[in-house]
Amino acid sequence: MKLGTRSLTDMLGRILEVVEQPQRIISLCPSQTETLFELGLDERLVGITRYCIHPRERASRICKIGGTKNVDFERIRSLNPDLIIAEKEENPKDMVERLSELAPVYVTEVVDRASAVVMIRNLGSLCGVSQRATSLTDEIEKAWQSLDIESPSGGNSSPLRVAYLIWRKPWMVVGSNTYIDSLIREAGWRNVFGEGSSSRYPEVTDVLLRNSRAEVVLLSSEPYPFQEKHLDELQALLPSAQVLLTDGEAWSWYGSRMKKFPEFLQSLRNDLGKRMQGR
Repeated sequence: MKLGTRSLTDMLGRILEVVEQPQRIISLCPSQTETLFELGLDERLVGITRYCIHPRERASRICKIGGTKNVDFERIRSLNPDLIIAEKEENPKDMVERLSELAPVYVTEVVDRASAVVMIRNLGSLCGVSQRATSLTDEIEKAWQSLDIESPSGGNSSPLRVAYLIWRKPWMVVGSNTYIDSLIREAGWRNVFGEGSSSRYPEVTDVLLRNSRAEVVLLSSEPYPFQEKHLDELQALLPSAQVLLTDGEAWSWYGSRMKKFPEFLQSLRNDLGKRMQGR
């Protein structure tokens, strides 16, 4: 081990040698970039992806190194990072392996709220801001403890059947073993495409959508930018369902944004309750 470094294991079990106080950090996952800002690491962030847009004013000042799937390796080399933070779902394995030749790459793996909390604490320890990370996760846990989980359908004992769409032509939905699926289940609902699928984000046909018997269809604002004009298209496929646009960042940006999700979810559930009681 080199002087001033330590050996540690990332969330994939990879052993890394990282400097004690990394000063030149590159972040490759938008929600984690936002979290690093929340942890007060602005001055140490030297590179982020073009999708790392929050907080907008502060993120706009950081060098952009490409996308989450295809980075500019020469630009990253020129930034001389001593730590790169990646995410298993966001960043391809082969890209991470190439980046590992330039600097230590700490890879996270978030699939639910519990692993997201672990991720935040790990980043805090990794960057020397453990106390701030613990304060943030305490805030998140406190917010979630206040969430009232009851059926928004007026006392129906069975979980609300929900389909969450992320793409059009072809239709793609959220499947099992995903962060969004875990939030749907924590809300007390059932993800109709969260069981029996071999894909985390399966393609589905019109027939599969109809046969899903979804009571609620959520059209995400990202990665496909669903808009008002798409509501009628889905309503025609599932005429008895409630079809709504939803904030994809609220659902998929784990990290500091998790503080606000319980309030967002409660508002959504209240809205659904009114809609379903008024049918």
